[in-house]
Amino acid sequence: MPWREWVRTVEIEPSLYAADFGHLAEQIEVLLHAGARIFQFDCGDGRFIEPITMGPIVLASISEQIHAMDGKIDCHLMVENPAKHCGACAQAGADSVTFHYEAVRDVRGCVQAAREHDLEVGLAFNPGTPVAEAIATAENVDIVLCMSSEPGYSGQEFLPESLERIALTRQLLPPEVHVQVDGGINEENVRAAYDAGATLLVSASAIFGREDLARAYRRLVQALA
Repeated sequence: MPWREWVRTVEIEPSLYAADFGHLAEQIEVLLHAGARIFQFDCGDGRFIEPITMGPIVLASISEQIHAMDGKIDCHLMVENPAKHCGACAQAGADSVTFHYEAVRDVRGCVQAAREHDLEVGLAFNPGTPVAEAIATAENVDIVLCMSSEPGYSGQEFLPESLERIALTRQLLPPEVHVQVDGGINEENVRAAYDAGATLLVSASAIFGREDLARAYRRLVQALA
């Protein structure tokens, strides 16, 4: 079943970049039982973004656990030349890859590279990139990620101008393409982001920065009600 048919009306995606890697499997287990079904897995190469983050070895260690409870893994590729990483992500258990408009010259070719590995695919763009410019290249994608903070570091604040950018993204896309938001999503702004048109809401420190992960996840869900 394609991911676009599997996603509920709206999903809160815990971002594993902010997790405690000494207790990663336990934290994933807690969130799966709390109702999380999609996890964002951030890959940074130290070039497109400054930090070097997680890679396929970590992904392979958790993918079976997530899939066993019908969860999905959404890889956010904050890397140069993302097309060359699609195969490794798919082999490690990714269900989708999202790459950055700013990182590639050939968006269509990168989408095709993901499809060749049976991956769902998303296109991300940064806060400084004109929305219409990025959306004009978003052909044959399942997700468009409107970054609400600069990519690279967890714990950043949500940029207020992102709400207008989310709304324009939603307006310019066909209805079957999901709008995703990543950057500073918390209880105070998650409903506004949803109302603006986002259906995939990535949250890092608002979940993993709390002692009770299940309660933190559920509070975000409740804030959408």
